[in-house]
Amino acid sequence: MRRRSKKRGGEKENHERWLITYSDLITLLLIFFVILYAMSRIDVDKYKVLAQSLQLEFRKADSVLEMGSGVTGGLDKAQQPKLTKLNAQMPDPEEVRQLEKQLRERELQDLLKIVRAYAKANHLESQVFVADVPEGIAIRLSDQFLFDLGKADLKKGAFPVLDKLSSLFKQLDNTISIEGHTDNLPVQPGGEFQDNWGLSAGRALSVLRYFIDKDGLEPKKFKIAGYADTRPVAPNTTEANRQKNRRVEITVLRKLE
Repeated sequence: MRRRSKKRGGEKENHERWLITYSDLITLLLIFFVILYAMSRIDVDKYKVLAQSLQLEFRKADSVLEMGSGVTGGLDKAQQPKLTKLNAQMPDPEEVRQLEKQLRERELQDLLKIVRAYAKANHLESQVFVADVPEGIAIRLSDQFLFDLGKADLKKGAFPVLDKLSSLFKQLDNTISIEGHTDNLPVQPGGEFQDNWGLSAGRALSVLRYFIDKDGLEPKKFKIAGYADTRPVAPNTTEANRQKNRRVEITVLRKLE
């Protein structure tokens, strides 16, 4: 009994058992970080697919994504023909602009033909003259059937012509200029107007009011001016030439590019 007690008393206590727990902890931490690292790695193949999908959706020339060089550069050759077909269906802005310009010009040319045909059908070639000028389509109306001498009140005989023009103007969104012109003879004293400036402006205003008040056209479509005798179409040397200069010109203006 004494020997056994002596043997037990001689055993040393192990103070390094904590190393086992420590090594287990380090191992678990290592495994944990390996898992985190594995989860944080980017799947390159999946990233490529995502980048290509976004590029195709936005159809831009360049991509903000890494490894993306735009739609045609980021897609493989099998997908590029499909993209080319999509781009072919997208309208080119310049082509659209040119098409709109052609359509507007066609409308003006149709207006020119219709007014000429109307004047011919109603035997008004000497009273209604229409021409294609750089500013647009100019319609020259003689004062013989529009006004009495020195007056700015419209005659009833002018109503059918103005109604016809009004029906054509409703279909256009162009700006329309109305200009009054006179010859160089002074206005008779005692009349409504003091000079040719007032007379030309009053006649242009009468035509404008007919379009707005009688036919209901929008005021914003028009602009008016009175030029008196400063813009003659013929020298004021004969009565026939002075008659040509007494006129109202209505110009459907071309739209500026």
